[in-house]
Amino acid sequence: QVQLVESGGGLVQAGGSLRLSCAASRSIFSLNTMGWYRQAPGKQRELVAGFTSGGSTNYADSVKGRFTISRDNANNTVYLQMNNLKPEDTAVYYCNALLGIWSSWGQGTQVTVSS
Repeated sequence: QVQLVESGGGLVQAGGSLRLSCAASRSIFSLNTMGWYRQAPGKQRELVAGFTSGGSTNYADSVKGRFTISRDNANNTVYLQMNNLKPEDTAVYYCNALLGIWSSWGQGTQVTVSS
């Protein structure tokens, strides 16, 4: 399995930016997929952005053009750059990694966007 630690959340005004980081305990080369999910109060957890097993990226329609997922293989870290944040982006953001049949989650980081 892999341990994941997120950081970078916080409170920001609408239109602002934040960058989330997800540090993995092992080489991210070895992982099948990695991605960012979020869960708002009263809602289901949803995929925000991720790397597929083939190395391509995918994004939720609601964040396309505003969020960018990237990776630093040397430091085993995945980032989520979030620009032009909206109040509806408010949620707990979780990092996820899939290794074989094992799915690992970080502890989550709160992102709050004020209007």
